[in-house]
Amino acid sequence: MPDLPWLHLGLVTLAASAFMALLWVLERRWRDASHVDAGWSAGIGLAGLAYALIGDGDAQRRTLIAALALLWSLRLTLHLVFDRLIGRPEDGRYAMLRRKWQPDDGRWFFVFFQAQAAFVVIFSLPFLVLAADPRPLDLRDAIGATWFVLSFALVVLADRQLAAWRRRPAATGRTCRSGLWAWSRHPNYFFEWTLWWSWVVMASGWSVAITAFVPLFLLFLLLRVTGIPYNEARALESRGDDYRAYQREGSPFIPLPPRSRANAQDTA
Repeated sequence: MPDLPWLHLGLVTLAASAFMALLWVLERRWRDASHVDAGWSAGIGLAGLAYALIGDGDAQRRTLIAALALLWSLRLTLHLVFDRLIGRPEDGRYAMLRRKWQPDDGRWFFVFFQAQAAFVVIFSLPFLVLAADPRPLDLRDAIGATWFVLSFALVVLADRQLAAWRRRPAATGRTCRSGLWAWSRHPNYFFEWTLWWSWVVMASGWSVAITAFVPLFLLFLLLRVTGIPYNEARALESRGDDYRAYQREGSPFIPLPPRSRANAQDTA
């Protein structure tokens, strides 16, 4: 068993649980659970900062980890706040759960929010092990940080291209096929996934296995649980045949050259 900083892990676990309990109290008051996603991303960034502050690894690496973790967290948290919270009704996923869990939705939402606290702990594991690494910064850190910046920039680009498309009057009932969205049906998910491999590049020794677990777990969530399956089901409900055509034309995840509509029809 590797010599993990178990005390640090325990402190962050307790803090994440308390933070999500507070967000659950707000859910009870607002009868809206949509803020859990923004809370989840903010919690990961705060966990990264905490590990950097209390870790006993190389000080320069801890500073780098804190900066990158907070950059990732701040960007995603603000994106979720403006895209899903302000002026929006409750996210359809949580409205469905609220109906399903009646009349004990309060208890089940508490369990759900605590599960999100567990996800905060899981996704913050790379920051835990990297903040404990005593090695001076080296080439792996430079490559990993560069990898992070490139993936981060492509996630931002994908989100901005989609937002620009949605502002067009012609976008109603139609699917964005411009920019990165011509190459992948979910480019934001793909580059978010590649971003998490940057921590693997920075890791050494036994910490490689711990950091690699997170992107593999994220891939499972994106492909099989709450990512692509849910979003594609919603897109089919709202955009119908246009999205079915888009499914035939574009890669579901990994960016690949788009097929022409004629070729897509032949394949279908």
